[in-house]
Amino acid sequence: MIIDILTLFPEMFDGVISSSILRIAQEKNLVKFNVHNIRDYADNKHKCVDDRPYGGGPGMVLKPEPVFNAVETIEGRYAYDTETITRVLLTPQGKKFDQKVAKELALEKHLMLICGHYEGFDERIRIGLNVMELSIGDFILSGGELPAMIIADSVVRLVPDVLGAKDSIVNESFEKGLLEYPHYTRPREFREMHVPETLVSGNHKKIKDWQHEQAVKRTSDRRPDLLEITCDD
Repeated sequence: MIIDILTLFPEMFDGVISSSILRIAQEKNLVKFNVHNIRDYADNKHKCVDDRPYGGGPGMVLKPEPVFNAVETIEGRYAYDTETITRVLLTPQGKKFDQKVAKELALEKHLMLICGHYEGFDERIRIGLNVMELSIGDFILSGGELPAMIIADSVVRLVPDVLGAKDSIVNESFEKGLLEYPHYTRPREFREMHVPETLVSGNHKKIKDWQHEQAVKRTSDRRPDLLEITCDD
């Protein structure tokens, strides 16, 4: 997988893509990250990428020219059909990103994550670039950089062979419409809190049943909306 990231603050990504799972994915040659500064594609001497909105209003709006220039120049460097590149616009107005979307994106070969900033995007960026618009939640951030990091991390860990243990994905929260069951490790007793006897019984069927029961209970207590979605499906 190739992931191109278009941003006004490329330095924000240095630590993220050189650490943890994203670093491992690159070391295994399973994912390649390219971070691009949108300002490099501005066609004016001051490298201005924003301007005041027509009609008035607070804040500045990201201009269409540098974004179009960046997308078209970057895609022009690839020898294959660039229609296979999935362009993602990070915006609070987009479809809410969840595990289902992460799994869909993990099947793609090439993603382009476009990070907005300031008051938002010129509408012609949405109209003219054929983008998938995604949001990580109903709240406002200073820009699309943090959402891009979150989406990249969530997607990359689903790419085959990035994680060593395949079961670690299968049993995670949201994979089966449930939150994950509680986990315990050594010591068996800590500050008068004990590991459930079922988990140390050696009876694999009882352990599986306990894990499922606990997953259902935790989901019912914390995210009953997930159970409603599961029932509807």
